Amino acid sequence: MEQSSEAKQGQEKIRVLVVDDHELLRHGVSAILNRSPSIRVVDEAEDGQQAIEKCREHLPDVVLMDIHMPVLGGLEATRTIKREHPYVKILILTASDTEEMLFDAVKCGASGYILKSASPDEVIDSVRRVYAGEPVIPGNLAMQIISEFAKPAVPTVRQQVDPLTDREMQVLRHLSVGASNRDIAAALYISENTVRNHVRNILEKLHLSNRVQAAAYAIREGYVMEPPHDS
Repeated sequence: MEQSSEAKQGQEKIRVLVVDDHELLRHGVSAILNRSPSIRVVDEAEDGQQAIEKCREHLPDVVLMDIHMPVLGGLEATRTIKREHPYVKILILTASDTEEMLFDAVKCGASGYILKSASPDEVIDSVRRVYAGEPVIPGNLAMQIISEFAKPAVPTVRQQVDPLTDREMQVLRHLSVGASNRDIAAALYISENTVRNHVRNILEKLHLSNRVQAAAYAIREGYVMEPPHDS
């Protein structure tokens, strides 16, 4: 399935920028990713400022971003990159999954995080998933983040958004319970590619950065899908 969806995109590899101030870890992650036939590391950066500059130069598909770095930290770099290149997916590299900054990273536009202790297969799979538009956030932390966003942290955008179509509202309701593209496609009898397009349109219309923010918006505005009976 992954191979066929990648083939549809013209056999182009997922272009990745790896950002971390520890040279050994940076090179190690790059080596792991370059072993995958579907991924190519286009460059590395050792701080947030370099990450911003190299994003402008290479326009990568995915950025693996450390949080704590000299010169400019990962949160500030994430905020700038998402403002300049909204469709670049950012995956946070972190040593701890309890770090409160992960909430801020999602608010800045990151699509999830991966532990630095993750296995090579997990690193590769996370990059593929985030590139496909899937959030890479474990269930326990995802619910905490969504709860946090359901508070006033998500801007009141109802007055300034474009109206969603009926189908987009169905997709949004599924997002509110953390459904994947595959789950939504099966429930609504549409293709995963169509789901991706709907999600992209929803984010644009609601002026949100990622699926987690969309789920929180749905909860806060009362668009939550009722238990299993929606299809």
